[in-house]
Amino acid sequence: MGFGDLKTPAGLKVLNEFLADKSYIEGYVPSQADIAVFDALSGAPSADLCHALRWYNHIKSYQKEKGSLPGVKKPLGQYGPAGVQDTTAAAPAAADEDDDDIDLFGSDEEEDEESKKIKEERLAAYNAKKAKKPALIAKSSILLDVKPWDDETDMTKLEECVRSIQLDGLVWGQSKLLPVGYGIKKLQIACVVEDDKVGTDQLEELITAFEDYVQSMDVAAFNKI
Repeated sequence: MGFGDLKTPAGLKVLNEFLADKSYIEGYVPSQADIAVFDALSGAPSADLCHALRWYNHIKSYQKEKGSLPGVKKPLGQYGPAGVQDTTAAAPAAADEDDDDIDLFGSDEEEDEESKKIKEERLAAYNAKKAKKPALIAKSSILLDVKPWDDETDMTKLEECVRSIQLDGLVWGQSKLLPVGYGIKKLQIACVVEDDKVGTDQLEELITAFEDYVQSMDVAAFNKI
């Protein structure tokens, strides 16, 4: 397993294809698996790798609380599609030395395994408890106006980038192109969101991250369901 060399265009392409039908590297919530792959990248993927860029921007928003995300970091070779070997260049020597210092004062392998087991048990117990609680899920129907830079913007690619955003609690609906003026058309696209999982600010941040295609995003209509 692996993504090849994540510091090269070829490796990023493998990552983009891997994320075409996934929101995260593993599971359905951000975890240490996402942080491990994110930290291996040299920077944001290019706009044409819309799945990888969508994931990158989403995980970037968790940097302040990345240490509290569930799971335990594993070697890059344990993530990604089968049949691909990890060849990502090693981190700088200084970073390795820092890691060594931490290991000197950290827990041993047996303690790490015990800590991992405890975290997994707590997460499983939390999910089981949450699943037993019937709750009314508040949802909203939102109509978004996504504006391109000019009349030469590829609107098909713009819509593809927007729809590549996959979040728990987000479902994309119908769309259409509406004239703005001077030959420019905007994308008007509908979506349904779970209020406690997805907000308009989050959608705007993710959509405008495709800056090669998107000039701005506005909320045209917002209705509670």
